[in-house]
Amino acid sequence: MELKPTIIAVAGARHYLVGGSDVNDNFKPLPQLGEVSVCQSLSAAKQLLRKKNIPMAELILQSAFDEMCGLSPPAVAKQTLYL
Repeated sequence: MELKPTIIAVAGARHYLVGGSDVNDNFKPLPQLGEVSVCQSLSAAKQLLRKKNIPMAELILQSAFDEMCGLSPPAVAKQTLYL
């Protein structure tokens, strides 16, 4: 199964999760990393992927605030990053 390199940023968090997303948007460890990695900055997450010769990743921005207030969840914000 092919995984798309993915960085997840959660509003209010001070870290970024680095892994991969499958066709069903399940977040899993990338084979090149062996586990889901936690980075303290976006630049550190990008550098980690560069070191593994991964040329691009999808950045997903998530927020739980709307759901916590009882509003419907907003559309997921995604951006392709070229490393």
